[in-house]
Amino acid sequence: MNGNGEERTDIVVLVDEEGNEHDFALADRFQVDASEYAILVPVIYLEEEEDGEAIDFEEEAFIFRIDVDEDEEMLVEVEDETEWNKVAAVWEERVQNIEIDNDGDVY
Repeated sequence: MNGNGEERTDIVVLVDEEGNEHDFALADRFQVDASEYAILVPVIYLEEEEDGEAIDFEEEAFIFRIDVDEDEEMLVEVEDETEWNKVAAVWEERVQNIEIDNDGDVY
């Protein structure tokens, strides 16, 4: 949430091999061993509402390693199966911990 009590979604725009732009929501960012990773979820834009565009998210998520080159962050899709499985396991544990924490919230 931002300071106004509104939910905030960080949008990352990625460009594919054909030059097409695709919007992704940053679902999580965390470190595993010596590398940092980002979990990105494709964004689906719904009909426009009065206060802005309504968005939804696809069920699938992509794992990217964040590499730094000359102080610039680059997203590199994780293709190595061993690395992917390790990062996916850490992310699943993080999601479970968030769900457990949210179960104890009082509204």
